[in-house]
Amino acid sequence: MGRLPKTDDFPDSVKLNIVPPPKNDPPTNILLLLHGLGDTAAPFTVLGGQLNLPETCCFSLQGPATLLDLEGFHWGDDIIFDSTNGGLDSDAGFNKTNEILKSVVQDVLVGKCGYREREVLILGFGQGGMAALNYAATHTPSELSGIISIGSGLPSSAPASLTPKLPTPVLICAGASQSAVTSSSEDKLKRVFEHVEIKRYRRPGDSMPSNRDEMLPVMRFLSRRLRSMKGVPDGTVEIN
Repeated sequence: MGRLPKTDDFPDSVKLNIVPPPKNDPPTNILLLLHGLGDTAAPFTVLGGQLNLPETCCFSLQGPATLLDLEGFHWGDDIIFDSTNGGLDSDAGFNKTNEILKSVVQDVLVGKCGYREREVLILGFGQGGMAALNYAATHTPSELSGIISIGSGLPSSAPASLTPKLPTPVLICAGASQSAVTSSSEDKLKRVFEHVEIKRYRRPGDSMPSNRDEMLPVMRFLSRRLRSMKGVPDGTVEIN
């Protein structure tokens, strides 16, 4: 078990908010939270508190680049417009973000604070989920606690397949239709990771879970993968 990380453990280039474990228990797990395209760390800081996971320190990271002249941030190397739907393309390269996650996980959490990669889990939404999956696929042959990606698969730049497959377990939550997680996305994930679980909402679209039924797979995954002397609840939380 590592020590509780502090803000000054991290380089100035890493912008994050720390949510300590409930009751300030010694943390046996680290949960990294990555927001979606055009968002900030603030909503996921609130989420870290709502999850209320025993013996788990949550870190809400902020994307390294501002989104045009807006207030939000993104995880990509570039800003790419999607000519198909007229919006922004989440698949915009993740070299900068890979270096940030490598610094956070390997240099600070493992190197300075004494955690093992098996004690670090990453949850990301949209582009944040894609960034998390890409980091696991390109930088961590050892096993992370897990990756939860809501509404996203691997980017095009990630390996198409790996032998042996990576041991880090993956949970994907996505819409029943109108989803960025296509059948080809699922196939690629299953060629790269040994354990992939796909949970589809009963509605279209890839938004964050909005009710108990949609949040339950996330909480069950956390209960299986996080290590706790008190036990991680496999129920749900209210997401505002």
